[in-house]
Amino acid sequence: MYPPVVTKDPTAVEAEVQAIYLSMFPAGDPLFVPRVFGWAIECFTGRYRNYQAVDARYHDFEHTLQGTLCMMRLLRGRHHAGAQPSMTQRMFQLGLLAILLHDTGYLKLREDMQGTGAKYTIVHVGRSAEFAGQLMAEKGFSAADIRSVQNMIRCTGVNANLAALPFQSELEKLAGFALASADLLGQMAADDYLEKLPILFAEFAEAARFSGDKTHFVASFSSAEDLVEKTPAFWEGFVLQKLNRDFAGSHRFLNDPYPSGPNYYLHRVEANLNRLKQRLAMRTAPVA
Repeated sequence: MYPPVVTKDPTAVEAEVQAIYLSMFPAGDPLFVPRVFGWAIECFTGRYRNYQAVDARYHDFEHTLQGTLCMMRLLRGRHHAGAQPSMTQRMFQLGLLAILLHDTGYLKLREDMQGTGAKYTIVHVGRSAEFAGQLMAEKGFSAADIRSVQNMIRCTGVNANLAALPFQSELEKLAGFALASADLLGQMAADDYLEKLPILFAEFAEAARFSGDKTHFVASFSSAEDLVEKTPAFWEGFVLQKLNRDFAGSHRFLNDPYPSGPNYYLHRVEANLNRLKQRLAMRTAPVA
């Protein structure tokens, strides 16, 4: 359905995003996509101001690239479906910048030598919005553009109150929903998602220790095995509700052809979960 793209390779993801961007906006600035990818690479590799390279092992740069690729494909599907309000070139650009920066809250300052950036999991959405505002102001973006990107980033919070976010337009809100949908689907559809779940638990455990908050979502798992066992219920009881209700079914624009064609990302998530359920069943099967 989609051309193969190696999400460990920023150049490969950038090339696919550039192709999507120019297919939607043939007269668009051909330098915008490489420019913002360059900024993101600088941020995540320790070449931006006084920040270290990302050291969170689950929420690494590939995680961001997985979400970025998914979001851009979703926006292209929405564009081809003729959905209204139609995506403007500027909102597409701001959406790309938002997804590229949505997890910069995991980055640590150079003098921060304690633990990994995963310790900021509980507060990373706010830190990401603040980071994005700082970078965008330096790059000369307007206050309205900065607010747009920050509102989109805030859509990704586990307990985000979407109704309270001060969206400046309906289109901005829909771009935020696309971003949050892609953030969830991009990671859960990855080929190595199951293998990375123990790493995700390690990040949650570090965040719970650092914050001391025993009531937060990250503290609700007693072990890596517990997180793995609860993942199917997390998908069915939380993620699907987010996608269908909170994010207005934006993920359906990944159906190809729209509206009733197969959805590559949903199929990949379901394949991962079926594989996980088979593993769990084998663990509990009686020994003959």
